[in-house]
Amino acid sequence: MKYIIGLVKKNFINKEFVLFIIIGTANTFNGTVLSLLYSMFLQANIAFVMGYITGLIIAYFLNSFFVFKRKPQFFRLIKFAISYIPNFIIQNVCVLILYNWLNWNRLIVFAFAAAVGIPITFLILKVFAFGKKEGE
Repeated sequence: MKYIIGLVKKNFINKEFVLFIIIGTANTFNGTVLSLLYSMFLQANIAFVMGYITGLIIAYFLNSFFVFKRKPQFFRLIKFAISYIPNFIIQNVCVLILYNWLNWNRLIVFAFAAAVGIPITFLILKVFAFGKKEGE
């Protein structure tokens, strides 16, 4: 149990994770506003996807500079985008099971899905997208 508590403290009770949460909150706002702006010129679904992609690119640069303090690179941007796939799957499975099958309250389900997905995404980003390689 001490080992697990140590891992949680090491990975989630730190400046990196707090900054990740702040940037994620700002990015949610960015993605929403950008989607609304794009929807003035594009069909709603396309506008949403464009807003999501633009927000993801902004999030990549913010995370690169402020959270992981790594120089932006195209390959790392691709890894960043791939790192969000598990989060998307986890959150959708939570909604499918808890909301559609078990009829939980929508707000509780969305909050729970985010709470589960966020730390997993952070760890994937930390190791996969921004992890240091030999010689860096």
